[in-house]
Amino acid sequence: MIGDSVLLGISVLMFGYLLAALLWPERF
Repeated sequence: MIGDSVLLGISVLMFGYLLAALLWPERF
């Protein structure tokens, strides 16, 4: 399902962004 792939990709990007914000707060 294309919809599931898009949703999974968005979830991964959001998780990665949150993780980066927690690990490197000075970059944001």
